[in-house]
Amino acid sequence: MVRIIQPNAWRAKSTIAIARSLIGKHLVRRRAGGRPEARLITEVEAYRGESDLACHASRGRTARTEVLYSAGGVWYVYLCYGVHEMLNLVVGPAGHPAAVLIRGIAGIDGPGRLTRALGIGRELNGRPASRKSGLWIEDRGVLVPRRAILASPRVGVHYAGPLWAGKPWRFRWKPPASRGSADGI
Repeated sequence: MVRIIQPNAWRAKSTIAIARSLIGKHLVRRRAGGRPEARLITEVEAYRGESDLACHASRGRTARTEVLYSAGGVWYVYLCYGVHEMLNLVVGPAGHPAAVLIRGIAGIDGPGRLTRALGIGRELNGRPASRKSGLWIEDRGVLVPRRAILASPRVGVHYAGPLWAGKPWRFRWKPPASRGSADGI
C-alpha cells in the first residue's frame, strides 16, 4: 500500500529520528507529462538547529536560511560550491531550523547527482513536500531493520569542528538487489 506522507508529519519527531525514518521511504518526482518517478531513499544526513555548527542556521537567520525556520514539510534547496543543487527536507516546528539532506537514492549516490538526475532545482526551495509541488515522499511499506542502517559522521563538514563534524548523523542503507532499482508508478 502506498501512502503519501503529508508535510505536517515532519513537525513532531526529533530531527535525528526523522532522518533515520526516511531510509526506506520513496522520493517521488513528477516528470514532464505528469509521469511520477519514485526512488528509494538510501542515505540522509541530519542538521539540527543553530547550535549545530554544521547546520546552515548556525549563524542565525539570513535570506538564504529563512526557509529552515519554517514548519517542517517544506524543501530547502541550495547551490553548493556553485555547481550542485542540494535537496533538504525541513523538519520540526516553526522557528527551530532543522533539516535532513537527502544524500542518496536507489541507483544514485551523491546529493548533487540525485538532484541532477531528478531535475530538482532551487525553484522548489520553500515549496511543500507534496504532490502539488511535484516532489514528495511516500511510504511504500519497505521495512528496514534498524540494525541494517549504518550511522556515521556527516560528510564535508570539517569546518564545524571535531565535535559537530563527528556527530553520527549520516544514515545509510544498502538495500537488497531487488529493491535497488527505480520504481515506476
